[in-house]
Amino acid sequence: MRKVGIKALKNDLSRYIRAAAAGETVLVTDRDRVVAEINPPRPAPEGTEAERKWAELVASGVVRLATRKLTGPPPKTPIMTFDELMADIAADRDDR
Repeated sequence: MRKVGIKALKNDLSRYIRAAAAGETVLVTDRDRVVAEINPPRPAPEGTEAERKWAELVASGVVRLATRKLTGPPPKTPIMTFDELMADIAADRDDR
């Protein structure tokens, strides 16, 4: 990892870009304070655009992958009978 001041970076930018392309991280400083990093490029994920976006979301921590395999849809447990549902709808319509 290299440190370089802004003025030196400006004067010899191509050298530092080549160093980053070779895998080295270059820290850019302003008055001995790190203000930026020039990093080597990340390998582009293969696949479709959707797969690349998905991989980016996972890498950034926005999305977490499942830890167990799904066995199918959740079981259907009715919350009320058909007659109760129809009565509830009729009661809602009576308010109008």
